[in-house]
Order: sequence, then structure tokens, then C-alpha cells
Amino acid sequence: MPRLEEAIKIMVELFEEYAGQDSKQVSIEELKELLEKDVESPQLKEKIHPDDIKEALELLDKNHDGEVNFREFSRCLAALAKGYHKQKRGKGGKRGKGKEDPEADS
Repeated sequence: MPRLEEAIKIMVELFEEYAGQDSKQVSIEELKELLEKDVESPQLKEKIHPDDIKEALELLDKNHDGEVNFREFSRCLAALAKGYHKQKRGKGGKRGKGKEDPEADS
């Protein structure tokens, strides 16, 4: 199976596993459990900063009902992938933190 197709299939299957057969949503607690259980590689864990996970979870639950639908789940995985990408390329940390804006003096 092509890698992209496999990644998509796995993403859908993970959501369905944690949402259960009767539910179309995953609770925030179930999502935290998934992240703790299914990210075990030390290389990946160290590249995904805890702030990125926290930010992803906060961005998801727009209506504060403690539930995440598939669209929101997809956004979470995209945010985590973005955090992993930043860390892998050595661009971790928050924007502007500890950096001076060269244009601020102009």
C-alpha cells in the first residue's frame, strides 16, 4: 500500500477505535490517552513538544463540550505533525520568544 494511503487509513482507524462504534466523536480524555499510548518512540516524543500537544488540544474543543469530531481530530494530528516538523528542522519554540524583532527598531 502506498505510504500516503496507509497514513490516511491509519488516521481514520485510530479515530474509529477511540470513538467507538456508536460515537462520531472522541472525548478530550480519550484523545489524551491516544497521544500517550500511541506515541512511544523516544525520538518522536522528544520532537513533539508538550506545548504543541497542549496547543493542539486547546484548539480543538471550540464549543467546550469535551468532544472532538473527525475534522477536529484531523486538525490535531496536523498540528502535532507541524510541531514534529519544526522540532526536526531545529525550529522549535514559540514565535518571537527570546528573539528580538529586527524591524522593531525601524
